Amino acid sequence: MQRTYINSIIKHYEDCLDRYGDNHLGVDWPNAADADKRYRVMLDIIRVANDQSPLVTLFDFGCGTAQMLSYINEHGYRNLDYQGLDISEKFINVCTSKFPHNQFFCVDILRDDVALSNYDYIIMNGVFTEKRDLSFDEMWEYCKQVVRKLYGIANKGIAFNVMSKNVQWERDDLFHLSTDVLTSFITGELSRNFVIRSDYGLYEYTVYIYKDCIN
Repeated sequence: MQRTYINSIIKHYEDCLDRYGDNHLGVDWPNAADADKRYRVMLDIIRVANDQSPLVTLFDFGCGTAQMLSYINEHGYRNLDYQGLDISEKFINVCTSKFPHNQFFCVDILRDDVALSNYDYIIMNGVFTEKRDLSFDEMWEYCKQVVRKLYGIANKGIAFNVMSKNVQWERDDLFHLSTDVLTSFITGELSRNFVIRSDYGLYEYTVYIYKDCIN
């Protein structure tokens, strides 16, 4: 697997995993309750997923140790066909050990020669919240490249979160992105069917980008 210029981000998360293990701290979420809140908000992109709905395919990009799948199983979500991807082999080894019946990929989608399937929904939880030592422009370019590629293989929509600029101060190691900059990119290149959520009490916001209008 080839590495990218986001090596510092990869190393940071692997260091967290080595230090704290398979828990919220191991993926650098400081609070377990807030981590669960993020999982719920990510899954809210799915318009229909219950006992009567058809099977929904869900792709967890940057899955870490697949704590999203643990949340799905613990909270009774049904008819979700989950697959995950992470660029770190350390994280994928944990995933495959925990969930041997689910499929996980360890690739760099921007550099590795890999053909991914199409999925109904693709989520990117925490992929764009930390930039570590990258400049804003470097992180923004990486964000756009990944979002473009994953939107292209989503049947229904994608979701991701970034840090808000509506805060008392901004941390240099976090990726604070203006909604104006983001929505200009979304409407100019992807879709006019999107939702911005900042209703869950954290210093971030989550974006849903849909392929079609909500009926």
